[in-house]
Amino acid sequence: MKVLLVEDDPSLREGMGEVIADFVDVRTVASVDAALAALREERFELVLADLRIGGAATGGKTILEAARRRLQPVAIVSAAAEEEIRKALHPFTADALLGKPFQLEEMTALVERFLALRKDADRLSKEQPPESAWTEAAPGVYLARQSSETWVRFQPGTQSAWPFPLEGTASLLLEGDLEVGGEPQTAPRYFFLSTGHPPTARSEKGCLVLSLPLRG
Repeated sequence: MKVLLVEDDPSLREGMGEVIADFVDVRTVASVDAALAALREERFELVLADLRIGGAATGGKTILEAARRRLQPVAIVSAAAEEEIRKALHPFTADALLGKPFQLEEMTALVERFLALRKDADRLSKEQPPESAWTEAAPGVYLARQSSETWVRFQPGTQSAWPFPLEGTASLLLEGDLEVGGEPQTAPRYFFLSTGHPPTARSEKGCLVLSLPLRG
């Protein structure tokens, strides 16, 4: 699992990075430009970014918007009140918030939530649902619900809105190809759909996706 940590305070960045590095692969950067470059170069299971990176009120929002385009989850770190954070990020919404000052245990628990989500997706992907579990949700789109997870199958050449409500959803593309919100994905690929309006999805060759909601 890879985490991108964006923090301009050197001592805080070093301390947070050392703790996270105990259980994930972490890349630390100190500016918006460096964060945007990292997002172009790699994929991350979590982006942990300060709201006012570099003192700019829009720094965290810029990073959040870029990560959204690449379907990667974002946790925002800030000492501001929750309502102030939401206004600063509008029209986007962070997938998680970490208030300053925070205990290291709070930070590790947040990161571990996303780590557990990826592990659960990998584990559950080993056993696909039986054919009898599938129902047609839209022309060429089929769903199979198994406990907390939802399986999605697109027939070749299908385009549709994402077929179920988004609540912060981790998805594992197991077979085929899928373009979501204009971002092309080729199996195997892990991606995250954040709370909001369902994006348009299309598959040229057909695909199989496992999706899990973020909990807590």
